[in-house]
Order: sequence, then structure tokens, then C-alpha cells
Amino acid sequence: MALCLEDSERKKSMLLEINPQNPGERQISIVVDILRKGGIIAYPTDTYYGIGCDIMNKRAIEKIYTLKQRSKNNPFSFICPDLKDISKYAKVSNFAYRNMKRLLPGPYTFILTGSKMVPKIMLTKRKTAGIRVPDNKIALTLAHQLGNPILSTSASGPDGKIFDDPSLLHDHFIKTIDAVIDGGPVPGSPSSVISLIDDVPEIIRYGAGNIDIFE
Repeated sequence: MALCLEDSERKKSMLLEINPQNPGERQISIVVDILRKGGIIAYPTDTYYGIGCDIMNKRAIEKIYTLKQRSKNNPFSFICPDLKDISKYAKVSNFAYRNMKRLLPGPYTFILTGSKMVPKIMLTKRKTAGIRVPDNKIALTLAHQLGNPILSTSASGPDGKIFDDPSLLHDHFIKTIDAVIDGGPVPGSPSSVISLIDDVPEIIRYGAGNIDIFE
């Protein structure tokens, strides 16, 4: 009976407005605390609104797999706060570093060989990971303050519908996400996905951002 009562009284999702140009320290601290406790958030990026958690929290990651109805054979990408931070979580050659430096922060997902710092649940069978440094101050500040990368997947339902309005997003995920950040409008287009494995650029998906340097 107690378990049923606990489930029925589950706290509803928090809708938190944060200035996209100058994220407030207090609001960021609230969200970071949620992430540290294993919570799930929705937040703006330079592509879509994303759903994420601390990638070092396996239980939170598994909740997002369930929420998205996604196979664990298809790992999520994650956000690092800056280019230097990527080297902790992936093998970055001089070639990869030079090219990423020209484009980041920006709407790109780079496929790289993951390091031992990345939990296995975030790696493909080939031990690769998708890594982002989006051009969005809220997302970057969250990752920086957390001290760990943040999982990144589009804020969409099982039917594939993407929510680009924070209020509608909040209404849809009110019982399954702990906090939704209203960071204003986002571009609403997918990132370009580029593999830099073995220093051989391969364009996996054409999306936002100029990728002429790889063509």
C-alpha cells in the first residue's frame, strides 16, 4: 500500500525558466542538484530540446532508455562543456582536435573512440561514442557545473514527435522528467553527425552546421 501511495504522490516535473544568454547561478544550481541525485531533465541545445542525465548514473540512463523506448544497442550521445574536456572521454588525435576546434561549439555530433572514463552503457559495440559541444550557454554551463558529461537525446515521445515548446514538453513529461528548462526557442533541426574514427571523416548524417571541410 505504501508503494502505491508513493507512486501516486510522485513529485511532478518542475518547469524552470533560465536566461539563455546569461544563465542564473541559482537556477543552474537547482538543476545540477537534480542531476547529481540521479534525476532526468529536459534542456535547450543548439538543435532541439534534449532529454538528459548524468552519464555516470546508470540507473538514470536506463530510465531514459525506457522513456524513449530505445534499444541499448543504440547508445545515446553526450554533451561535454568544452573541447578540452572531450579528451577525457575519447581518444582525440591531432587531426580530430584541429577539425573539431574549427567547428565547436556548434551543432555537430562527433563519433570518436571512447575512453575508459565512459560507462559501457554509453558506448557502441565498437567502443565508440557520440560527443557534442553545443553552442548553447545553458547546456554548456550545466555540464561544466556538474563536472560530468550530460546524456543528450532529442525531447521526443515514442511516436517520434519532437517537442520544441518547453511548456508542451513539460505537460507531456510531467510525471517522467524531474525538471524542464525553459531556455527560449531553439533552431529545431538535427545536428550533423561526423565520424572521425581512425582519422577518416565519414558523414553519418547531414544536419545543421557547415561540413564542407569533410567533403
